[in-house]
Amino acid sequence: MQYLVTSSEMKHFDAYTSQQIGLPAMVLMERAALAIVQQLNCEQYNLLKVAVVCGYGNNGGDGVAVARLLKLQHIEVTIYLIGNPNNASQQTRQQIKIAQHYNIKINTSLPKTFHGYTTIVDAIFGIGLNRVVTDDFLHAIELINQSGADILAIDIPSGICADTGQILGNAIKAKQTVTFAYQKIGLTLYPGVDLAGKIVIADIGIYIDKPTNHFTYHSSELTNLLPKRENYTNKGSFGKVLVIAGSQNMCGAAYLSAKAAYRTGAGLVRIYTPQCNHDVLLSQLPEVILTPFIPNQINKAQLEQLINWASVIVIGPGMGVSDDTYNILSQVLAYSTVPIIIDADALNTLAQDITLLKHAQATIILTPHLGEMARLTQLSIETIKNNLIKTAEKFAEANQVICVMKDAKTIVATPKQATYINQSGNNGMATGGAGDVLTGIMAGLIAQHLPASKAACLGVYLHGLAGDISANKISKYSMLASDIIDGLTDILNSKAK
Repeated sequence: MQYLVTSSEMKHFDAYTSQQIGLPAMVLMERAALAIVQQLNCEQYNLLKVAVVCGYGNNGGDGVAVARLLKLQHIEVTIYLIGNPNNASQQTRQQIKIAQHYNIKINTSLPKTFHGYTTIVDAIFGIGLNRVVTDDFLHAIELINQSGADILAIDIPSGICADTGQILGNAIKAKQTVTFAYQKIGLTLYPGVDLAGKIVIADIGIYIDKPTNHFTYHSSELTNLLPKRENYTNKGSFGKVLVIAGSQNMCGAAYLSAKAAYRTGAGLVRIYTPQCNHDVLLSQLPEVILTPFIPNQINKAQLEQLINWASVIVIGPGMGVSDDTYNILSQVLAYSTVPIIIDADALNTLAQDITLLKHAQATIILTPHLGEMARLTQLSIETIKNNLIKTAEKFAEANQVICVMKDAKTIVATPKQATYINQSGNNGMATGGAGDVLTGIMAGLIAQHLPASKAACLGVYLHGLAGDISANKISKYSMLASDIIDGLTDILNSKAK
C-alpha cells in the first residue's frame, strides 16, 4: 500500500516531524533542496543557465536553497522572487539571507522572457494553494511555460490543487516533479498528473504518525494482494459467480464478464440471460453454466434458487433498462446475502429508484462511470469531475455501499475505510466492454473469498495492469475489451506463482 496525502495531512506530518520529533524545519528544507539538486544532476538536465522562480512560502524557501546548492556547483543561477516579501515564512527569510551572503543573483521582478534559460525550477507555490492564480503569479507561470526550458517542479507544479489535481487558473507544465515524503493526491488525478511529468517521491525524513485517508497500490505488492489458493481444493473451493446480464440478442457483455471471472480464478460461473442468447454464449464459452429465462416471464422461484447458489452476483451488463431488469434487481437486492456488483443498466435502473438499496441485506458494490454517477446523484458531470473523491465518498457513506467510480483514475470509496485511487491503466481501455471485464474480475476475486472492499480495489488495479500489458502488446489504438482479459492472464501468470 502506498499512502496518498492531502495538503492538510502533509502539513500535519511536516509539523509533527519538526515540533514533536524534533527535526528542525530548516533541516527538512535543506534535505528537500538536496533531493532536487540530486535529481537535476542524475536526470542530466542542461544546467548551463538556470532560473529558480520562487514565492515567499516554504516552497520558495526550498527553491532558494536549491539555487545556493547549484551555485556551489559553479552553475550560473538566478533567483526570481514573486509576491509580497512581508508574507515570507521564517525559513524562507533565512534562506534568502543565506543566498545573499553567497552572492547569488536575486531579482524581485520578472524578466520579459525566460528564453535563454536551459532549466527552470518552479518553486512558486507549494501544496497549500487554494485560490485561483492571478497577477504576477499568473504571468510568471505563462512565461515559464513559454520558455522552452526543461522545467522541474518542487513538490507540485504551481497552479495545481494538491487535493483535487484541478488547475487553479493556470499551472506549470513540468518535465518532472519531485515531491516530498508521500505522493500528493493532486499528482494522481487529472489534469495534475499530466502536468507533473515524471513524478519522483523523495524521502527527506518526514515522519508519519497515523495512516492517511487515501492510498494506491504498487506492482511490487501484487503477489501478496492476490487471494491464496490451497492445493487440496475443488471447483467449489473457488466460489460460484452468478452473472445476470444480456438482453434480447445482446450477449457480449455477459460473455466478457463471465470470462473475466473465470480468468481471475473463479471456480464456477453461471450466466442468467434471455433464452435467445443461449446457443451463442455456449459456443463462445463452453465452460459457463447457462440458465436462460424468457423475457417478461421471470420465474421468481428459479431466480431465488440461483441467488442462493451464488457466492457473488453480478447484475446489469447489457441488460437494458426494462421491467425485467427492475424486477430482477429488486429480487436480488431483497434476497441475496452474498456480495452484489451492480453495473451498467442495473445502475441506470437503480437511478430511477435509489430506494431499492434500502432493501439490501448484502454488501453492495456499485460501478458507475461519470454519466451513471450523474444519474445516481443528480449532479452534473462537470461537478463530479471536479470533485471525484468527495463525490464517491459521500455517495458511499450515504447509501452504505462500495462505490467504484470509473474514470481515467478510478476511485474506490468504502464507508469508514480509506479511499483507493487507482494509478494503473491507460486511454486504450476507453473501449466498449472494458467495464464488463472489470465487474467479472471483481466477482472472480470475491468468489475466492476476498472481502468485497479489497476485491473492489484490487480488481480495479488488476484491470488497469491488464490494460497496460495489452497496450504494450497491441497498442492503445487497437485494444479491445477481450484483449484486457488476455492481459489479465499474462499478469496472473507472472505474479501468481
